[in-house]
Amino acid sequence: MRSALVVIDIQESFRQRPSWAAVSNPDIAATVAPLVADARERGDLVVWVLHAAPGAGDVFDPARGFLRYLPDLQPLPGEPELVKTSANAFTTTGLQQLLTAGGIRHLIVTGIQTELCCETTTRLAGDLGYDVTFVTEATATFPIAHRDERDLPYEQILSSPRTLRTADVIARTEYALAGRFATIATVKEVLAR
Repeated sequence: MRSALVVIDIQESFRQRPSWAAVSNPDIAATVAPLVADARERGDLVVWVLHAAPGAGDVFDPARGFLRYLPDLQPLPGEPELVKTSANAFTTTGLQQLLTAGGIRHLIVTGIQTELCCETTTRLAGDLGYDVTFVTEATATFPIAHRDERDLPYEQILSSPRTLRTADVIARTEYALAGRFATIATVKEVLAR
């Protein structure tokens, strides 16, 4: 069965935010690179997704110039590149049509953020009937502020005992997805398939 590796939001925008100092996987590009090479070698589709927030004025606003892939990960000519404006990679793009046209029913999900764009894409893919492999170690996330502390300076968020740590975010995501929306796999397991 032909698969699609979906590379979600591994983009410069995230490195421009103060939260990058606390990212769970600062080497996300190096972690995903072997999966990209493997997908290409197998003849699988590699789908590149960037997140944009036109007019927002933040690091996701295309006008700011950060809407580009991290240096170690670059699409080859002909590999589809999608720009989304929603959390999941389906709603505001032609991803589903692209997968349908290619006869693809299996997705391998990687990217930034584990519990946000990656998990949301995985849940929607599962609802749409895709077989999804979620490669947790090929995702990255950040500490999450408690709902009552979201407006605090980032240093205070990091030091708050109410902040959800990255290990907890990742564990919660795996619990929520495993056996419901996806199979959880390591990079080594995907490469050995």
